[in-house]
Amino acid sequence: MKGLARSTHSAPPAFSRLRSAVAVRLSGNHDSVREGTALGIIVATGIWVWLAMVDAVAGQPFHTFTVLGGITAFTIVHYLLNIAYGVAIVSAVHGAAREPSLAIAVVFGVVTLEIAFAMLTVLLSHLGLGTLAWLGIFGGSLVGMAIAIFVVSRRHPLAAQVRDADGKPETS
Repeated sequence: MKGLARSTHSAPPAFSRLRSAVAVRLSGNHDSVREGTALGIIVATGIWVWLAMVDAVAGQPFHTFTVLGGITAFTIVHYLLNIAYGVAIVSAVHGAAREPSLAIAVVFGVVTLEIAFAMLTVLLSHLGLGTLAWLGIFGGSLVGMAIAIFVVSRRHPLAAQVRDADGKPETS
């Protein structure tokens, strides 16, 4: 596998299975973990800045961060979750390059995630964020989704994958 150093001793079987399960590789420079981590960091930064701006404009700097555990704890958890989200999205997009019907699953997953964020927003609006939760949390999830689509579509033909997802002839 290109990019992974080979040593003279063999890796433990569990590590080999984990590496092959996590690092989905395609031809060229596509590495799900590397690309997904970069995507997660970019999306997390965009959402973090969005939340900070919404709080600042509302006259309550870092209020959302404080309600959600403090600036440090929120930031660490936020970035870790977004990196996991980025790796999952990029892995699914790479999988869709090999199996186009997976593109429909990616679209369904994104829609489901946005519905989950809407439900989380309702919960957080009653637990201390008030109506600001809709602009901050749900708005941030939409900003994050837009950033993710933009970044991933720069390297991957997403529209073509979704269009081709149902284009395979069925075999009986």
